[in-house]
Amino acid sequence: MKSNANNFQQQPQRQSAQEIIAANVQALIEQLEQGMSDTLTAYLNAMSRFHRYSFGNILSIARHRPDATHVAGFHTWRELGRYVMKGQKGIPIQAPMMGAKRQRDEQPAEQDGKPTPRLIGFRTVYVFDVSQTDGDELPEPAKVTGEVGECRELLFSFLGRQDIEIEYNEAIAPAQGVSYGGRIALLPGQAPAEELATLIHEAGHELLHRGDRRAATTRTVRELEAEAVAFVVGQAVGLQMGTTSADYIKLYNGNPEMLAESLEAIQSASAVILAAILPHNQPEESQTLAAAD
Repeated sequence: MKSNANNFQQQPQRQSAQEIIAANVQALIEQLEQGMSDTLTAYLNAMSRFHRYSFGNILSIARHRPDATHVAGFHTWRELGRYVMKGQKGIPIQAPMMGAKRQRDEQPAEQDGKPTPRLIGFRTVYVFDVSQTDGDELPEPAKVTGEVGECRELLFSFLGRQDIEIEYNEAIAPAQGVSYGGRIALLPGQAPAEELATLIHEAGHELLHRGDRRAATTRTVRELEAEAVAFVVGQAVGLQMGTTSADYIKLYNGNPEMLAESLEAIQSASAVILAAILPHNQPEESQTLAAAD
């Protein structure tokens, strides 16, 4: 999917922060409205078959196979073109059982004239990590590329002034970054452009999703806003974001309407970060950005 995201680079240099931000937000909206990229389609076809695991199941997976990254059942792997290798032991998890069971004297809830299914219990099933399988390669999402210049150091300095600590931690894998509120963990070994985009995303969380606003927003909205900030700021400093942010937002079921509702928050956080990391040879833009805060 081709994007108009880089068009802002062809525009006059003397732009206000709000003009830069608005142009990049519009580019992201256009990506979302154009639908899923080929990469995202393949990625979703793979990942949509995986379950969202409960805390207890995550503990079971970590206990039985700490290095697991992507897990699925025997038949799901077959649908993905992979097979469980001989001799591999499954990871036990609890799967919900749905039915129409109800308490005595309770009226059954109905949907389209039929009893609404409800949780009636759990049963043990077994899943396998991708490392226990062989076969077709799983698709990977698009990557961020480009030169980071002095933006990385400037962003580190900015976050330090906000009393936000940054650490590297392999234990957060497969996540590339995690925001803890006053502390950001990054996965070691990322390419410079990927790391900068990840750090901008987590900085977006730190600026937008602490205190009362965190409780007032859903996880989908928070991830949409943080990734939109990463896209806006990444584009503004010269990173080639491609469809990565649109892909990420789609994975969280975000859409253009939700993005539009969050524009004020996205613009505010983007302006603050851009004011801190735009090259020092653009003083007029930096002053404009600071005024936008």
